[in-house]
Amino acid sequence: MPAFALEPEQTAWCARLRTLAAQRLRPLADKGEPGRVNRPLVAELGRLGLISRLFDSGALALCLMRESLAYACTEAETALALQGLGAHPVHAHGTPAQRERWLPRVADGTAIAAFALSEPGAGSDAAALALRADGEQAEDAQGAGTQPDAALGGGPVAEADGPRRWRLTGEKCWISNAPEADFYTVFARTIPGAGARGVTAFLVPADRPGLTGTALEMLSPHPLGTLGLDAVPVTADDVLGETDRGFRVAMGTLNLFRPSVGAFAVGMAQAALDATLDHTRRRDAFGGKLMDLQTVAHQVAEMALRTDAARLMVYAAATAYDAAAPDVPRRAAMAKLLATETAQYVVDTAVQLHGARALRRGHLLEHLYREVRAPRIYEGASEVQRGIIAKELYATHAASLTPREAP
Repeated sequence: MPAFALEPEQTAWCARLRTLAAQRLRPLADKGEPGRVNRPLVAELGRLGLISRLFDSGALALCLMRESLAYACTEAETALALQGLGAHPVHAHGTPAQRERWLPRVADGTAIAAFALSEPGAGSDAAALALRADGEQAEDAQGAGTQPDAALGGGPVAEADGPRRWRLTGEKCWISNAPEADFYTVFARTIPGAGARGVTAFLVPADRPGLTGTALEMLSPHPLGTLGLDAVPVTADDVLGETDRGFRVAMGTLNLFRPSVGAFAVGMAQAALDATLDHTRRRDAFGGKLMDLQTVAHQVAEMALRTDAARLMVYAAATAYDAAAPDVPRRAAMAKLLATETAQYVVDTAVQLHGARALRRGHLLEHLYREVRAPRIYEGASEVQRGIIAKELYATHAASLTPREAP
């Protein structure tokens, strides 16, 4: 591990995490069914206290966890990250009742969380959400505002300005942990045609009537699926944050997790680099070792250079988040962009230097080659990150101009 901003205790903790991942988590991951939630693995993450650290620590600690776990067990890293992604809106914006019901179970690994933002027509363009939240006013009779709603567990529905209950209708897709999660953070449109405005975040338990899902088979065998919502009932008690301001909930969550996606990528890149160092040092070729060939040595040097550069940017973005710096969106986008693109390069180069053996099913690099592709797409594709970076740069530049310089 490099020494950037890391205390000896942090470096030692990362080493312990890599050991735990190899010895206790890797065997459970190997027993899992591809494309399904591995509940024993999630439960072990809970027993080790790693899930609770998602909520007790800052962004840098999250990045260190994801990088360290990814180095030895990408499945464990992904399971941890998905718990955090799905439950962070509850931790950051939930009511006391929501937090009390769900966060202890998420932390101990007995409840699976999911973040349901993407839709068939709104992937990278999250502001284009179409899933509807159709408001319903309570009937004006005999204090209708306190009538129980059996579909929601019999609790009272109070009247206020605007709807106090809704029906969610539409489809979500590319949702990690769907359709097996125990609850979903669902983002729905409460004001039609309002773009980023008019979106509300709802906490939707998986047993709500009208909620269905289907698993998807992907290149990398993560649990991923679609959700169908057919007039799924929710009330004001299910809202996360403020009504019509759910886009802030989504972006706040992504600003935290985007640098840590970069950390996941850095962990994979480091694993590929270390495997390449070992292989080229041992492999006989052209009367010597593979590492003696200048072209190979230069490729390995480039892999190391890019990996360390990506790591530094990830740590810098996480540190900025923990310090509540104003440029977090730009730094988070830069970290995710550089690290995921770097990991793709490093893993691909490692495969090339290993030759055909790296393509054999079960080889570490065959596994990493399938794992490394998706992070360049999810939580905002690389092209989206470039757009965020440019937007933030121009906004900062405009704000720095004097009145005479401004157009």
